[in-house]
Amino acid sequence: MTEQHSGPTRERMTILGDLDAASFVPWIRRHAAKLGLSQAISHASTDRIELEVEGPEELIDMMEMGCSLGPIDVWVESIERRSMERETA
Repeated sequence: MTEQHSGPTRERMTILGDLDAASFVPWIRRHAAKLGLSQAISHASTDRIELEVEGPEELIDMMEMGCSLGPIDVWVESIERRSMERETA
C-alpha cells in the first residue's frame, strides 16, 4: 500500500480548557520540537491556545495526544484540528 500524500501535513490546532498559557506554551514548543514538528502559536490565553503545526500526520496525532494529557497545571477540555490546505494556484 503506497501513501498518496505528498509532503508534510499542515493543521491548525485549537486547544480549549483551563489553560495556564505561561507554562503550557513553552511546553507545547518543547513537545513539538521533540517530535520534529514545525509550530507557530497565533493565540494564547487562559482558555484557548491556537497553533499551526506541520509535519507527518502520525506525529501531529502524537502532538494532539500529548497536549490532551498535557502538563499537570492545565486542564484540556477539547482539541479541534483543521487541515490547512496549501494554496497552489
